[in-house]
Amino acid sequence: MDKPIPAAGGYASIDQKLAISSARHPGFPRDQAMLARLIKLVHKLFCDHGNQLMREYGISHPEYNVLMMLDGSEQGLSPSEISEAASEKSSNVTRLIDQLLAKGLVSREPSDEDRRKLVVRLSPAGEQLIEQVMPAVIQQLQRFFSGVEPAELRHTETVLTRILMGLEQQP
Repeated sequence: MDKPIPAAGGYASIDQKLAISSARHPGFPRDQAMLARLIKLVHKLFCDHGNQLMREYGISHPEYNVLMMLDGSEQGLSPSEISEAASEKSSNVTRLIDQLLAKGLVSREPSDEDRRKLVVRLSPAGEQLIEQVMPAVIQQLQRFFSGVEPAELRHTETVLTRILMGLEQQP
């Protein structure tokens, strides 16, 4: 049985450190800093729990993310499209695709439109794995968000989308 994943410092530790920074530096944007740190902590814990779950199926969480990007595409995706959709560096995507190829979960073929480009698609084994992991993924997501009301989820999505759009416009 896997060990529980620690809370990586947790809210109290972040709050305490930000209180000190706020006292030392007038004008320090404590609320924004807290939100940024909470987003980072939530991301880390999602990845840790995702890796723990996906290990049971012989893949990593980043490999699962690539498989899900391909699952959401009718025609397959180029490595650069996967990189953008999965928010991964292109060098990481190349490595992930190679790992998924070695596991027989994806195929990589020349594009029908442009033979110089490659298209990555789920293999039948990849499609089967997605079907196999989906109940556990659904259960995990429901557990993660069990204390959050649907309206709160929608509001959080709206706020995070606005933050993301602002970040994407930064030079």
